[in-house]
Amino acid sequence: MMDEEIVELYKQAGDIAKKCLANAAARVKPDASILDLVEVSEAEIIDMGGEIAFPLNISLNNNAAHDTASAGDTRCFSKGDVVKVDMGVHIDGYVADTAMTVDLGKNDLLVEASRSALNTAISMVKPGVTTGEIGAAVQKEIERRGYRPVSNLTGHGLGKYLLHGIPTIPNVGMSGGTVIEEGMSFAIEPFATTGSGQVTDGPRAEIFSQISNRNVRLPSAKKLLSEIKTRQSLPFARRWYSGKSEIALAQLYKQGIIRGYPVLHDIPGSLVSQAEHTVIVTEDGCIITTA
Repeated sequence: MMDEEIVELYKQAGDIAKKCLANAAARVKPDASILDLVEVSEAEIIDMGGEIAFPLNISLNNNAAHDTASAGDTRCFSKGDVVKVDMGVHIDGYVADTAMTVDLGKNDLLVEASRSALNTAISMVKPGVTTGEIGAAVQKEIERRGYRPVSNLTGHGLGKYLLHGIPTIPNVGMSGGTVIEEGMSFAIEPFATTGSGQVTDGPRAEIFSQISNRNVRLPSAKKLLSEIKTRQSLPFARRWYSGKSEIALAQLYKQGIIRGYPVLHDIPGSLVSQAEHTVIVTEDGCIITTA
């Protein structure tokens, strides 16, 4: 059983995330600036009383996740793009994680595959169900439309200032898995692809998070670390600190104090769709905080 005050914080974060995601998605249009969209959308989270749980992810076409605008990014959306918009909001550390796909081409069935898989998965959530059973249902919904689920991306447990915890929610069937319990909070995020069904690291990394508390000697690195610590391990964007020394960021990375999240992509020419909601498990089902 989750404390009612905590449930309310999750709901507040979810309400902001739902509204801001819809607004961000409406800004995805051919020739629109990706950097402008990201900056406006992240500012809107703050204006609405939330905090940014992670940089707004804008991942195009065969890129599945972990892309965001860089400082001075000149990229714009193009006709035909399949755009994943993935947003995270927190209130006092309690996170709402939600995503949708905006299709600027003719890929309705691909978008439907991930969305329908998400809806089916949510309908199954209740105490006693295993994550393996949920994964099997996700896989079935995606494959019956002629696509592949991305097998090495998963949904994930959420906690206070915790973005990736237990349980892991697979996008493919597996035997066993974690048994769902009342009070769990997690994000379910099916990915459907026209490609291989496996994502790999790309060369770019614009998102980072702190993973250790080692001491640093370089004054600029020490100053940057003091700012990063306020994130309490939640991810941040390189562009948020673009006025700081790149040497400082590189030093923190070299010493293993921060880690990067490379853009994840399927094979060239493929297209990936995503849908995601955050849920809290109740006695006989779940609350969707982001719907």
